[in-house]
Amino acid sequence: MNAYTETETKLYCPDLSDVARRLILAGATVTTPRVYERNVRYEDAGETFSANGIVLRLRQDYRARLTYKGPGQVSDGIMQRHEAEVEVSDFDAMHVILQNLGYHPHLIYEKYRTTYELDETEVVLDEMPYGNFVEIEGTAAAIEQVIGKLALGEARRYGHSYTGLFDIVKANLSLSFRDLTFDNFDGIDVPETAFVASES
Repeated sequence: MNAYTETETKLYCPDLSDVARRLILAGATVTTPRVYERNVRYEDAGETFSANGIVLRLRQDYRARLTYKGPGQVSDGIMQRHEAEVEVSDFDAMHVILQNLGYHPHLIYEKYRTTYELDETEVVLDEMPYGNFVEIEGTAAAIEQVIGKLALGEARRYGHSYTGLFDIVKANLSLSFRDLTFDNFDGIDVPETAFVASES
Protein backbone atom coordinates (compact mmCIF):
# COMPACT_ATOMS: atom_id res chain seq x y z
CA MET A 1 0.00 0.00 0.00
CA ASN A 2 1.20 3.51 -0.78
CA ALA A 3 0.02 7.09 -0.55
CA TYR A 4 -1.89 6.68 -3.81
CA THR A 5 -3.90 3.62 -2.78
CA GLU A 6 -7.38 3.93 -1.31
CA THR A 7 -8.78 1.04 0.72
CA GLU A 8 -12.30 1.46 2.08
CA THR A 9 -15.70 -0.03 2.72
CA LYS A 10 -19.20 1.40 3.02
CA LEU A 11 -21.75 0.17 5.56
CA TYR A 12 -25.47 0.87 5.42
CA CYS A 13 -26.36 2.44 8.80
CA PRO A 14 -29.72 4.25 8.96
CA ASP A 15 -29.10 5.53 12.52
CA LEU A 16 -25.94 7.63 12.28
CA SER A 17 -26.54 9.22 15.68
CA ASP A 18 -26.03 5.81 17.29
CA VAL A 19 -22.81 5.29 15.31
CA ALA A 20 -21.59 8.74 16.37
CA ARG A 21 -22.21 7.78 20.00
CA ARG A 22 -20.24 4.54 19.56
CA LEU A 23 -17.38 6.44 17.93
CA ILE A 24 -17.04 8.83 20.87
CA LEU A 25 -17.21 5.96 23.37
CA ALA A 26 -14.47 4.19 21.38
CA GLY A 27 -12.20 7.24 21.65
CA ALA A 28 -12.61 8.65 18.15
CA THR A 29 -11.98 12.33 17.49
CA VAL A 30 -13.89 14.56 15.10
CA THR A 31 -11.47 15.85 12.47
CA THR A 32 -14.05 17.62 10.29
CA PRO A 33 -17.48 18.63 11.62
CA ARG A 34 -20.59 18.04 9.51
CA VAL A 35 -20.21 19.74 6.14
CA TYR A 36 -22.20 19.85 2.89
CA GLU A 37 -20.45 18.42 -0.17
CA ARG A 38 -21.16 19.01 -3.82
CA ASN A 39 -19.43 16.64 -6.21
CA VAL A 40 -19.22 16.71 -10.00
CA ARG A 41 -18.08 13.63 -11.89
CA TYR A 42 -16.71 14.12 -15.38
CA GLU A 43 -16.59 11.94 -18.47
CA ASP A 44 -14.51 12.00 -21.62
CA ALA A 45 -16.02 12.43 -25.07
CA GLY A 46 -16.47 8.69 -25.49
CA GLU A 47 -18.13 8.21 -22.08
CA THR A 48 -15.49 5.61 -21.22
CA PHE A 49 -14.63 6.53 -17.62
CA SER A 50 -17.59 4.99 -15.78
CA ALA A 51 -17.59 1.96 -18.06
CA ASN A 52 -13.96 1.29 -17.11
CA GLY A 53 -14.27 2.06 -13.40
CA ILE A 54 -12.46 5.41 -13.66
CA VAL A 55 -13.47 8.47 -11.64
CA LEU A 56 -12.56 12.09 -12.38
CA ARG A 57 -14.24 14.18 -9.70
CA LEU A 58 -14.32 17.79 -8.58
CA ARG A 59 -15.50 18.26 -4.98
CA GLN A 60 -16.49 21.38 -3.06
CA ASP A 61 -16.96 21.40 0.72
CA TYR A 62 -14.89 23.76 2.85
CA ARG A 63 -12.24 23.49 0.14
CA ALA A 64 -12.08 22.34 -3.49
CA ARG A 65 -10.35 19.13 -4.59
CA LEU A 66 -9.77 17.30 -7.86
CA THR A 67 -9.59 13.52 -7.61
CA TYR A 68 -8.67 10.69 -9.96
CA LYS A 69 -9.56 7.10 -9.08
CA GLY A 70 -8.66 4.03 -11.08
CA PRO A 71 -10.60 0.77 -11.37
CA GLY A 72 -11.08 -0.99 -8.04
CA GLN A 73 -10.85 -4.54 -6.74
CA VAL A 74 -13.35 -5.69 -4.10
CA SER A 75 -12.75 -8.39 -1.48
CA ASP A 76 -15.10 -9.01 1.47
CA GLY A 77 -16.87 -5.75 0.74
CA ILE A 78 -13.62 -3.74 0.91
CA MET A 79 -12.54 -1.87 -2.22
CA GLN A 80 -8.93 -1.06 -3.06
CA ARG A 81 -8.04 1.27 -5.91
CA HIS A 82 -5.48 3.81 -7.09
CA GLU A 83 -6.35 7.35 -6.00
CA ALA A 84 -4.62 10.70 -6.49
CA GLU A 85 -6.05 13.94 -5.18
CA VAL A 86 -5.00 17.58 -5.24
CA GLU A 87 -6.49 20.66 -3.61
CA VAL A 88 -7.35 23.47 -6.02
CA SER A 89 -7.86 27.12 -5.16
CA ASP A 90 -10.93 27.77 -7.34
CA PHE A 91 -13.70 25.24 -7.99
CA ASP A 92 -15.25 27.18 -10.88
CA ALA A 93 -11.92 27.79 -12.61
CA MET A 94 -11.04 24.08 -12.34
CA HIS A 95 -14.41 23.23 -13.87
CA VAL A 96 -13.62 25.50 -16.84
CA ILE A 97 -10.19 23.92 -17.24
CA LEU A 98 -11.66 20.41 -17.30
CA GLN A 99 -14.24 21.40 -19.89
CA ASN A 100 -11.59 22.98 -22.09
CA LEU A 101 -9.57 19.77 -21.86
CA GLY A 102 -12.53 17.92 -23.36
CA TYR A 103 -14.22 16.57 -20.24
CA HIS A 104 -17.87 17.22 -19.47
CA PRO A 105 -20.03 16.93 -16.32
CA HIS A 106 -21.64 13.51 -16.18
CA LEU A 107 -23.23 13.47 -12.73
CA ILE A 108 -23.71 15.71 -9.71
CA TYR A 109 -24.06 14.17 -6.26
CA GLU A 110 -24.52 15.68 -2.83
CA LYS A 111 -24.06 14.61 0.76
CA TYR A 112 -23.46 15.79 4.29
CA ARG A 113 -20.31 14.31 5.84
CA THR A 114 -18.87 14.20 9.35
CA THR A 115 -15.31 12.88 9.63
CA TYR A 116 -13.70 11.05 12.55
CA GLU A 117 -10.32 9.47 13.21
CA LEU A 118 -10.12 6.16 15.07
CA ASP A 119 -7.30 3.63 15.34
CA GLU A 120 -5.43 4.70 12.19
CA THR A 121 -8.62 4.79 10.13
CA GLU A 122 -10.78 7.59 8.82
CA VAL A 123 -14.44 6.99 9.65
CA VAL A 124 -17.01 9.20 7.95
CA LEU A 125 -20.74 9.44 8.57
CA ASP A 126 -22.39 10.19 5.25
CA GLU A 127 -25.95 11.46 4.87
CA MET A 128 -26.78 10.65 1.27
CA PRO A 129 -29.96 11.61 -0.59
CA TYR A 130 -30.95 7.91 -0.64
CA GLY A 131 -29.87 6.92 2.89
CA ASN A 132 -27.16 6.97 5.55
CA PHE A 133 -23.81 5.20 5.35
CA VAL A 134 -20.60 4.79 7.31
CA GLU A 135 -17.41 4.77 5.24
CA ILE A 136 -14.20 3.46 6.80
CA GLU A 137 -10.83 3.99 5.13
CA GLY A 138 -7.51 2.46 6.20
CA THR A 139 -5.74 -0.85 5.82
CA ALA A 140 -8.01 -3.88 5.44
CA ALA A 141 -6.93 -5.12 8.88
CA ALA A 142 -7.61 -1.75 10.52
CA ILE A 143 -11.00 -1.53 8.82
CA GLU A 144 -12.00 -4.93 10.20
CA GLN A 145 -10.80 -3.93 13.68
CA VAL A 146 -12.85 -0.74 13.67
CA ILE A 147 -15.95 -2.51 12.37
CA GLY A 148 -15.65 -4.83 15.36
CA LYS A 149 -15.00 -2.03 17.82
CA LEU A 150 -18.09 -0.15 16.62
CA ALA A 151 -20.23 -3.32 16.67
CA LEU A 152 -21.07 -2.90 13.00
CA GLY A 153 -20.38 -6.48 11.98
CA GLU A 154 -24.02 -7.06 11.06
CA ALA A 155 -24.25 -3.98 8.84
CA ARG A 156 -24.32 -4.74 5.12
CA ARG A 157 -21.06 -3.90 3.34
CA TYR A 158 -20.84 -2.33 -0.08
CA GLY A 159 -17.77 -2.26 -2.29
CA HIS A 160 -19.51 0.08 -4.73
CA SER A 161 -19.05 3.83 -4.97
CA TYR A 162 -22.01 6.00 -4.02
CA THR A 163 -22.67 6.63 -7.69
CA GLY A 164 -22.49 2.89 -8.36
CA LEU A 165 -25.10 2.36 -5.66
CA PHE A 166 -27.11 5.15 -7.29
CA ASP A 167 -27.20 3.20 -10.55
CA ILE A 168 -28.50 0.14 -8.68
CA VAL A 169 -31.14 2.17 -6.84
CA LYS A 170 -32.29 3.82 -10.07
CA ALA A 171 -32.67 0.44 -11.75
CA ASN A 172 -34.54 -1.11 -8.80
CA LEU A 173 -36.90 1.83 -8.27
CA SER A 174 -37.28 2.77 -11.97
CA LEU A 175 -35.94 6.29 -11.45
CA SER A 176 -35.06 8.36 -14.50
CA PHE A 177 -33.30 11.44 -13.11
CA ARG A 178 -29.55 11.85 -13.63
CA ASP A 179 -28.23 13.50 -10.48
CA LEU A 180 -27.91 12.18 -6.94
CA THR A 181 -29.33 15.21 -5.13
CA PHE A 182 -31.53 15.77 -2.11
CA ASP A 183 -34.12 17.55 -4.25
CA ASN A 184 -34.41 14.59 -6.62
CA PHE A 185 -34.95 12.12 -3.76
CA ASP A 186 -37.39 14.32 -1.85
CA GLY A 187 -40.43 12.19 -0.98
CA ILE A 188 -38.92 8.93 -2.31
CA ASP A 189 -38.68 6.00 0.13
CA VAL A 190 -35.53 3.95 -0.49
CA PRO A 191 -35.56 0.57 1.28
CA GLU A 192 -32.31 -1.24 2.02
CA THR A 193 -33.21 -3.85 -0.59
CA ALA A 194 -32.93 -1.14 -3.28
CA PHE A 195 -29.13 -1.18 -2.89
CA VAL A 196 -28.86 -4.83 -3.98
CA ALA A 197 -28.28 -5.40 -7.67
CA SER A 198 -30.73 -7.64 -9.49
CA GLU A 199 -29.42 -11.08 -10.43
CA SER A 200 -30.88 -10.79 -13.94
